[in-house]
Amino acid sequence: MRVSWVQPEDVLRHELVQSAAEGKTVDDVAARWVAAGGVLGAPQRGASAEPATETQRVLARALVDELDARPAPRSADEPNDLEAIREQWSAPPPLPRIPDAQLADRIHGGWLGRAAGCLLGKPVEGVGRAGIREILEATGRWPLADWFTGRGLPDDVAARHPWNRASRPTSLAENIDGMPEDDDLNYTMLALRLVETSGRSFTTDDVASLWLSELPGLRVFTAERAVYRNLLDGIGPSDAATIANPYREWIGAQIRTDLYGWISPGDPQAAAELAWRDARLSHTRNGVYGAMFVAAMAAAACVADDVETVLAAGLSVVPVGSRFARSVGLGLDLARRGVPHEDAVDAIDAAHEGLHWVHVLNNAAVVALTIAAGAGDFGRSICAAVSAGLDTDSNGATVGGVVGAMRGASALPARWIAPLRGRIASSLRGFDGATFDALAVRTLVLADRP
Repeated sequence: MRVSWVQPEDVLRHELVQSAAEGKTVDDVAARWVAAGGVLGAPQRGASAEPATETQRVLARALVDELDARPAPRSADEPNDLEAIREQWSAPPPLPRIPDAQLADRIHGGWLGRAAGCLLGKPVEGVGRAGIREILEATGRWPLADWFTGRGLPDDVAARHPWNRASRPTSLAENIDGMPEDDDLNYTMLALRLVETSGRSFTTDDVASLWLSELPGLRVFTAERAVYRNLLDGIGPSDAATIANPYREWIGAQIRTDLYGWISPGDPQAAAELAWRDARLSHTRNGVYGAMFVAAMAAAACVADDVETVLAAGLSVVPVGSRFARSVGLGLDLARRGVPHEDAVDAIDAAHEGLHWVHVLNNAAVVALTIAAGAGDFGRSICAAVSAGLDTDSNGATVGGVVGAMRGASALPARWIAPLRGRIASSLRGFDGATFDALAVRTLVLADRP
């Protein structure tokens, strides 16, 4: 069995890209890998990597260790330490206090919106933007405005752009029956359990312990899988993100932190601090900023009524000179100038050329673009996020969670919410078959207002 994301040759390929992005010298390492018959670059989307020989695998491990040991140039614009990040925070926009009943509806809307957006993107995760468009055009559904369907899809299109294999049986219009399991929701439920059991003062060690006791190893991916392996190898939570983990600035932490905003309504800074404690287990710098950005937006979305306020709250906790801030700024600029969606995504793809489709920077730009351009319209926002074709289920979930909380459960369109059947499947102990009503009530109990 070949377990993805932790094979030495794959880790090295991605580490060469990540180390170069951090300013490390990598040419000599790349040359030694090529001289040994190794291949540079990740496999094309949908293709499998050629297996390495045992000699190559030994070399790959050594080269990853060598790159890990090389210090990256320090940048005051991209700190890791919470206090250094705090020094770059700006004041959040003024946020109102809303009645308890309205807050309950907002939190419920966040749960439902996150699920619906995730479910919309599940069947095309990994398909790519061009493939998504061809599927939709072939089924008469372009531009995206409804669930994906396999009905009427020509065989040649299906062969060129196969559905995500794991999601096809549960996420097409013809087979949706409740919210199927997905890591984008597992982490939200895990965060709920974390705060219920450890309180708001939870530590990164608490996060690590909960992962090992509650998360199945094959239900985590990219940085989370690398760190899971590190924890099992006895590496402590404070170091786990930085060892043999080339995915440390990918999207994984950004998909884990909505709940910290929902339990901090109107307090984006409190939400960002909780997110930092979670994210630092598996990510560094921009990967951590993504988690803080989303948590802060979620906190604002529980009380605010307009997307500009929510986006400003998110950016208020992001170091202003960071690459993450620039990527979000690009998405916002494209939306505010009214650049057509396809042209806007072209610009985001061009600006992030060479980054994996699960990296945090290009995906954060899409999240910012589609929240801003969607202007609070739930369906329009999640459809734009998914049709952008990067990490479709994760971006659909993040955008859906933010806009869902802004609108509240009572205002979300039935066409997107009814297929969820009010319940979710999960391999997490105690959460399989949980209802969104109950999850929202448990979340509301934890809410702490400023």
